Formats: sequence, structure tokens, C-alpha cells
Amino acid sequence: MRSPPPSPTAAARATSQESLMLDYVRRLERHRQDRKAVHIHLSGLLAQNRRDHHLRIAAGTFDPLVKLMQAQLFVLSNSDLMLIYKAQAQDEIEAAVVKLRFLFSDDPLVSDEHLAPQSVFSTWYSLDREYDLLRTLAQKMVKEEASRRAASSESAASDSTRMQKQQGTPFTPDLLIQVEAALGQADLANLLRRQAVCAMVGKAQPQPVFHELFISIADLRQTLLPSVNVNSNPWLFQQLTETLDRRVLSMLNKHDDRTLEGDISINLNVSTILGPEFLVFDDNVKAGMRGTIVLELQKVDIFADLGAYLFARDFAHDRGYRICVDGLSYAQLPFVDRERLGADLIKLIWDPALTKEKDNRTSALRRIGVNRIVLCRCDNPASVEFGHSVGISLFQGRHIESLIQGDSGKRLRARPRP
Repeated sequence: MRSPPPSPTAAARATSQESLMLDYVRRLERHRQDRKAVHIHLSGLLAQNRRDHHLRIAAGTFDPLVKLMQAQLFVLSNSDLMLIYKAQAQDEIEAAVVKLRFLFSDDPLVSDEHLAPQSVFSTWYSLDREYDLLRTLAQKMVKEEASRRAASSESAASDSTRMQKQQGTPFTPDLLIQVEAALGQADLANLLRRQAVCAMVGKAQPQPVFHELFISIADLRQTLLPSVNVNSNPWLFQQLTETLDRRVLSMLNKHDDRTLEGDISINLNVSTILGPEFLVFDDNVKAGMRGTIVLELQKVDIFADLGAYLFARDFAHDRGYRICVDGLSYAQLPFVDRERLGADLIKLIWDPALTKEKDNRTSALRRIGVNRIVLCRCDNPASVEFGHSVGISLFQGRHIESLIQGDSGKRLRARPRP
């Protein structure tokens, strides 16, 4: 098990890079001759160009000079870089900044810089003439960072208190044992939910392609553990979902519910596909139906054991099933290569932020293959409008369900009386 991350309180006590920079600038007051600085404004880059790996690469560009004690680098909390260096390293520093410009050349901050009256990517300082200006800037950064930290700590404390009130007591191994025993006896049919994945083209009504079958965790918790937060321990929750997988497969094996026939998707863990319960399920599925069944897998489960996933994927594909990677945000798409994973579909979570920087997002989604994307959690018409604008035609969510129900109601009202 991985060690837990540091608590917000511990993180708050850590000395910020802004404070270290201000201290360093103050110590240079008597040694400002032949010292220069460059402020690289990475905070102005698009969000997709400010991910952790981008910042690590940018900071690593200056590692050789830092190791030679020619420069001191500060990685600020807003993603900017501040480099204070000896004047004799000017050529090397300029070459490194040129390298960074090339790295981010597709970003509007760099590509549109020629439209600005002065550089917006970097600001240069000569400490012998502009020392007071740099010190004032450093003091301002310290105050801004302290304000952000205070606001973040207050928000985290408020969120933690609210979550504890809303979600209840922690999930423990003893409670898991009790729940698993209860699941062995309980009739879960009334907790089984169905939600359609629909094709929507133009202004035509949604046409169901398949129905996702899943156990409502919220309803399960309300039924068995109303005062417990089952999400408080991810490892125990993972084991709980594996138990639910087996129960869902058991229900599907009974063949006593005709609504389960036809095109469906089911949420499973990789370990479940490799287990005996799935083999029983597979034996009971008619050969012609396997091609209409989609197996939905969570990204965390896939990457927890990639070898097991690849084995499970090959087995599922050999039997005729399709694989869908579930629950991806737009920010996670660059790290999940659908084709290399051999997945047939991915589910992209709708977020109103997708409408920002739409041209960049459109090209990124089309590179993945919009015909392989299901836009899920669509709760309003804006989600469908965005999906259509980028070429997506498969949708899922409460808004889609309301459209289906509304269309069914119209057909019933339009049916002639006998």
C-alpha cells in the first residue's frame, strides 16, 4: 500500500518557493553586481500545457546551470519560473529560454507573442539597475501566495467538515465483512439501475444503442450502511465493487428478467473478468449476444495491473465482447491511449469547461476518434450541443433520459384509442 499524502496542515507549514526567493533576493543586496534574473510566465500557458510533466521538463531545462552554481531556480506556486543567475551565464540562459519557447511554440502565449508590444513569455532583470523592482515583486508574490494558501486551507477544512457531515463515519474492514455477508443474502434486483447510451444526430430523438446496468452505490449505502462513507477507503471500496460484480453476474445468469436481454453494458473489475463467476456468465450467454455486450472498466483498475488488463482484454475480445474505458475527464485523455489499450470505446465525462478553448479541444478529441467516444453525465442541453459541435454522436446522462421519457410520453399520447 502506498504511503498516504501529507496532510493539508503539514503542506501549509512547508516553506514556499516565494519565501525562499525573497530571502535569496535580500541576501543578494550587497552582491547585486553581475547578477541577472528572468521571470518565465508559464502561468499564462493554456491549462493543457501546464500539467506537472510540462513543468518538470521546463524546470529541468536549467538543471545543468543550477548544478554548476551559475543559477538559482524557484518554481513558484502559480507555475511560473524565476531564475536568478550570474551574468556570465547569459548566453546559456537565453539558449534555455529559446528551448522553452520551442517546447510551447503551439501555445497562444508564444505563438501570438508577436502581437504584443513586449514579451509576455519572459521578463528580464538586471539586478545592478533593477534590484529594488525585483525585491518588490518578490514581496508581492509572497503576499499573494500566502493569501492563496490561507484560502485553500480554509476551503479544505470546510470541505472536510461538510463531507464528514454528509457522508458519515469511515468504512472499515469489519464493516466490509458485514456488508459482504449481507450482500450474500440480499435481493439486489431493486438496486439495479439501467441508463441508456443513445445515438443522437442533429435534432433527431435519442436512439438507444445499449443500456448500462449498474448497482446504485448511493441506494446500496442507504439500504445497508446509512451512516457510513463507503468511499472513505478506496481499497475497501474496490473490494466491495468486486463483490457487487459477482452478485450482478449472478443475477444476469438467472435469465429471469427479460429486460436484461439485448444490448447492454456492465461495470466490472479486471479481476472479475478473470474469475470463475465470469466464466459461468460467459457460458450462459448466447454466442450471438456477446457482440452486443460492453464491459466497462475503470481507468484506475486498468493501470493498477496493466498485464492483467491486457490478458482480460484479449480474453474478452476473443469471446466477442467489447471493452469501454469508463470515467475519463478531458485532462486525463492524453494519458490514456485508446488504441494502444485496445479499447473499443471510452466514456468522457461532460464538463462545462470543455466549451472553453474549443478549437484545441476539438482537434484533440478528433485525434482520439469521436466515433469511439461516449459523452456521459450529460445533465443539460449544453452537453449535447458541445458533443455535436466536435462530432460526438453517443451520449448518456439524466438529460438524455428525460428526452427518452418525453418522447415515449408523446408516442403514448399520440396512439389512437381502440
